[in-house]
Amino acid sequence: MSSVHLEPSDLPEVAPSNHGRTTAAWVTNIGLTVAALVICFGVMTPNLILTIVGSVLVVASLAAGGALRALGHGQPLR
Repeated sequence: MSSVHLEPSDLPEVAPSNHGRTTAAWVTNIGLTVAALVICFGVMTPNLILTIVGSVLVVASLAAGGALRALGHGQPLR
């Protein structure tokens, strides 16, 4: 047993129940996974076009996730 006594004010806030289960999170995660695979294939087969397309997909995925969050499909800001 520990001799440390924690007060409720010392504990972190409880995470919301939908943490990571929002449309914005899924779109961003799937988009970044596909982009990483495209970049991997572009690097494996020295193909500059695939690497550039994968990089554009990274930016598009982040922008889509940010837009969805701004439209209310993501984790609410506190």
